[in-house]
Amino acid sequence: MAMATFATNRTTAGMSAGRMTSFFVSAIAAIAAWNDARITRNALSKLSARELDDIGLCIGDIDSIATRGAR
Repeated sequence: MAMATFATNRTTAGMSAGRMTSFFVSAIAAIAAWNDARITRNALSKLSARELDDIGLCIGDIDSIATRGAR
């Protein structure tokens, strides 16, 4: 009598567990970077032109400063 066997090392949709984990880690990191930039942008936007000048910035610098860490 022949015994039936089946493979247990296959994943669904052909994506390995390592690649799925890497995908989710990358997605979470992107969300965290976006949120950090949002918080920075909001905090700097609340400062007056004088306060921004005191720290060496101007209103036009806010977007570049906020997204600097996200790249």
